[in-house]
Amino acid sequence: MTSSDAPLKSSKTPANAYDAIVIGAGHNGLAAAAKLGRSGRKVLVLEAANAPGGATRGREFAPGFRSAGLAHLVNRLDPEVARDLGLTLTAKPGHAMPTAVLDGMNEPAVLRGAYGETIDGVTPEEAAAFSRLRDKLTFQAGILKRFLRRPPPQLGAIGIGDVSTLMAAGIGLIRKGRAEGRDFLRMLLMNVADVADEYLDDGRLNGLLSFDATLGIHLGPRSPTSLLGLYYRLTGEVDGRAGGQFIPEGGMAAVAPAFLKAAKGAGVTVRCGARVGRILADRGSTRGVVLTDGSELTAPVVVSAIHPQATFLHLVDPAETGTAFLRAIRHVRSAGNVAKLDLALSRMPNFTGLTGRDHAGRIVIVRSMTHVEEAFNPAKYGEFSQDPVMEIVLPSLADATLAPDGACTLSALVQYAPYKLQQGWEAGKPAFLKIVLDILEHHAPGLGRTIVAADLSTPIDIEAEYNLPGGHWHHGELQADQLLINRPTGAASGYATPIEGLYLASAGAHPGGGISGLAGWNAARHILAGGTR
Repeated sequence: MTSSDAPLKSSKTPANAYDAIVIGAGHNGLAAAAKLGRSGRKVLVLEAANAPGGATRGREFAPGFRSAGLAHLVNRLDPEVARDLGLTLTAKPGHAMPTAVLDGMNEPAVLRGAYGETIDGVTPEEAAAFSRLRDKLTFQAGILKRFLRRPPPQLGAIGIGDVSTLMAAGIGLIRKGRAEGRDFLRMLLMNVADVADEYLDDGRLNGLLSFDATLGIHLGPRSPTSLLGLYYRLTGEVDGRAGGQFIPEGGMAAVAPAFLKAAKGAGVTVRCGARVGRILADRGSTRGVVLTDGSELTAPVVVSAIHPQATFLHLVDPAETGTAFLRAIRHVRSAGNVAKLDLALSRMPNFTGLTGRDHAGRIVIVRSMTHVEEAFNPAKYGEFSQDPVMEIVLPSLADATLAPDGACTLSALVQYAPYKLQQGWEAGKPAFLKIVLDILEHHAPGLGRTIVAADLSTPIDIEAEYNLPGGHWHHGELQADQLLINRPTGAASGYATPIEGLYLASAGAHPGGGISGLAGWNAARHILAGGTR
């Protein structure tokens, strides 16, 4: 499709005809719809659930207690996306959200500012070593960040924009000097454990880097290329500071409404409770969708902001794509490894060694890099960790509406919890929940007596709740062979697909997951620029 072929500003069209239909009202779907709507197109978003938001959609998990969804903090919202769409997601005024690392033996190591600009609870020598490593990693992540705001380069069709991005990255390295350039190339595909060991002696800091590099990914810190996960984490920024994190004003429950407001402000129509049954395609071109109730809606552009496997294995006629493409889609690795725990508590917990204000930050329970590696080992064989690592936030401290007066909610991302558990999650869930609660009790004595309700979502539960094949919130592994020109597969890596007019815009497309809005925003810009592969 050329830019002249793409539908321009809408003239009079039938009620069931649109310029573009977006499947999925997660934040990426809404970002894509808002960008397309701002160009004057008539855009419809279809959401199967009864409310928008996707994985940021909240729910009541116990009477009077609400979860804000899978995500419990923001660390990758792209500032250009936010500016362009007019998103009203801002950090609460005051101190940046800290990260406290608890090992159960020493006082907490508390990283303040944007990913540890200062650190409490470690020696001055260790703090200085972490600062040197942090500066190196954020610089290198900044080089990679240049490739996130545009479609990945297509082999055999390198454009002027690709050349410009490559040149800018090269110039950035040259300005740092030859030694820094060599170090970047040396480290790029290393494992995070070896890099951390070069700089750090404190197990808590090694453990934190290992945890952040592997959260949501089927890797351990000693797995080759695991440093890429940490780079990905550090491409995020808050107020221009790399590696920052925040909970927006109004809590995480403000995320979905912000994207929804941007879409509706652009004239987009959003229909919830409208499940797509089939994407209409004929001889390699799309012409709209059919809902499960039989309603047919037409559009020359269909944007799928749901998992690529859900798109091509359930909504598209296999004859339209071919067996080789479908084989590649089926083999996208998308088995989740993280469980989400929501606790309803009668009062705020008290984690040993933490000040009151630091309870409002991010809490990571990890002893060392070895702790993360040993937690990962059972997952390779279909077993959950007997000694898991986890990230904790107390969401009701930022949004009091999530719990009754005086009560509190706790949200934890716990790994490793493999999707394909050998014993099955029906049998395994109670045992895993007990392990997690015992660990929390160890670090916050008395917490167990305050539990009103506990809701553990395994990858199986996440799959069912959010229509995420494999229960993987990134819609596919963030590993070297499933990034850039291979995300989700080579034949659909630049948002366009083998079906003309059908585009991908979920976390399963470039550049991947996290609340950034980039996959949807990039896809819409690609469509507006002409939409060819």
